[in-house]
Amino acid sequence: MTHRSAFFIAVLLCACISVVSGAITLPPGATVLHFYKLNNTCKYVEEFVKHQVKLVWEKDKSITAALLRLLYSDCFVTGCDASILLDGKDSEKMAPQNLGLRGFVLIDKIKTVLESRCPGVVSCADILNLATRDAVAMAGAPAYPVFTGRRDGFKSSAKSVDLPSPDITVQKALAYFKSKGLDELDLVTLLGAHTVGSTHCHYIRNRLYNFNGTGNADPNMKKSLVNQLRKQCPSNLTGHSDSTVFLNQESGKSYNFTNSYFSQVLEKEAILEVDQQLLLGGETKDIALEFAQGFEDFRRSFALSMSRMGNLGVLTGKNGEIRRNCSYTNKDNPYLK
Repeated sequence: MTHRSAFFIAVLLCACISVVSGAITLPPGATVLHFYKLNNTCKYVEEFVKHQVKLVWEKDKSITAALLRLLYSDCFVTGCDASILLDGKDSEKMAPQNLGLRGFVLIDKIKTVLESRCPGVVSCADILNLATRDAVAMAGAPAYPVFTGRRDGFKSSAKSVDLPSPDITVQKALAYFKSKGLDELDLVTLLGAHTVGSTHCHYIRNRLYNFNGTGNADPNMKKSLVNQLRKQCPSNLTGHSDSTVFLNQESGKSYNFTNSYFSQVLEKEAILEVDQQLLLGGETKDIALEFAQGFEDFRRSFALSMSRMGNLGVLTGKNGEIRRNCSYTNKDNPYLK
């Protein structure tokens, strides 16, 4: 049995769950499948969430990438506590690394719907995890199980945001993932989310024009791709808008969730340096090759890595709260005063 299988079984056996007077009590850090159905507080929460996501996704398929980025920004800072959703001039939402994030409007809409049906019951942290799962599934990935029962955090601070830049090296990215308790397989798998993502020109200009100060393009990027991207991203952005570039040149505007991202990495057609550098490490290269050859392996690993990420630093039990509005803690909510 692999350590991955052992983990998954351990999570499923989170049946250190006690039922008291019709309510479920979760131990610290534990989540469970169908939490709200089991304690009969919001039986159809997942159906409500999925319906709202579908309404938006049918009009704007880029919501998949937006929610993935939003969840990543939440979980990798203080844990999956919905702190990224809090308003405030010094909040995580306003940190330089998070400017331009989208998806807040959809989460707020879902929260409004759930508050009308199950007031004070469903956490914003669970809504974000469920909505992301549904958006990814609509893009073509499997509808992996999301363990619920998270509670929302009380704090959000831009100073706590230590998210790495998109132009980070793969070595630094791996060190960052390991500091969160994740590993090489999680890194390669979650980078695969770039199959539905995009980036701004300023993050790849050095690869196109002055890689490591050489005055030339990154030799690990296919020349035809360099020429194509130079048309989209001028060497001098002064007077030009900082355009966005699709990280998956094959799916582009269709935002299809496939394993073609890994095929592009193998063909030296990765847009970000960290993606291309997956070929520099023995284990990361082997994983990328495996995923390029089989979507089934990738989708199974993606389901588990999303579950692992979604359980980073979760608050359960008596920790945290259930916000009535995702933008404010209950204490600071002007609508509750």
